[in-house]
Amino acid sequence: MESGKRAEEGSSSASAGGKSQEALNDENAVEESDKGDFGKFVPGPLVSLKDHLEKDKDDESLRRWKESLLGSIEGNLNGKMEPEVTFHSIGIISDDFGEIITPLPVDESRSRGILFTLKEGSRYQLKLTFSVKHNIVSGLAYSNTVWKGGVRVDQSKGMLGTFAPQQESYVHVLDEETTPSGVLARGVYSARLKFEDDDKKCHMEVEYSFEIQKSG
Repeated sequence: MESGKRAEEGSSSASAGGKSQEALNDENAVEESDKGDFGKFVPGPLVSLKDHLEKDKDDESLRRWKESLLGSIEGNLNGKMEPEVTFHSIGIISDDFGEIITPLPVDESRSRGILFTLKEGSRYQLKLTFSVKHNIVSGLAYSNTVWKGGVRVDQSKGMLGTFAPQQESYVHVLDEETTPSGVLARGVYSARLKFEDDDKKCHMEVEYSFEIQKSG
């Protein structure tokens, strides 16, 4: 009787815990799986824009929905698989001087010189103009790395988004940033701005220089 009672108590205790050993093992397996796969994204197979539209051409409502997303794309229905992203200009917006726009790619002689000058402690934004042809570009992202005297002093990364082909150019303004202040912050900086998509394909890499001067 006593052993039976202890067995019942053990069973009650396991039940009170709410989880069997098998359930705990399953949870641990899920946790490990989550840790290993978190943040990893595997893009699906690349499909031409023409195939995207023809896939559901008999479904009128779905076809109209796709066309509302993709806009006017008659010139892009050529069966090409790879999206073509062309960056037309890079602009710098600042309260110090308004807006300066530089056509891309940057002329080699200009890339070696100072592209723009900012005051210390000033706020600014980079403005990009680009176009997309042939197919949807997914997960277009940028990284901007800055060096001073050969030492990396800053790196920012961000997501621009996913863009469908269209006749008009896209205009995207990056997040506002503030230049550093102080004697050590003044001087000439070199930078590299790079654009990649989900497939890690580089669509543009721009090298430029700028200067931070004393305010006032």
